[in-house]
Amino acid sequence: MAVGSKELAPAELDTFEDDRLVDELKKAKEELFNLRFQAATGQLESHGRLRAVKRDIARIYTVIRERELGIRATPAPIEVPAKATKAKAKKSEAAEAPADETAEEANK
Repeated sequence: MAVGSKELAPAELDTFEDDRLVDELKKAKEELFNLRFQAATGQLESHGRLRAVKRDIARIYTVIRERELGIRATPAPIEVPAKATKAKAKKSEAAEAPADETAEEANK
């Protein structure tokens, strides 16, 4: 079995959008920095975690590069149902209306 995080399995990375992949990469790099710092100061308890995080970073870079080359498909963005969009629009209009009325009253 491959070493790494369970939540960053290759099948799981396929479902992430590009922005989320970049965020996960940033988090993994920060964790690697912290682990290296702990190792240098003698505070690291799990040396295997260093290896796991390095592999996670490599896995994320691989997915990003495969998407650039067209080897791996980018997931389609999740669409919000039309009913939910209309309901949000009505709520935002209702929220804006009282604010507009109070502004007009203040101008009088």
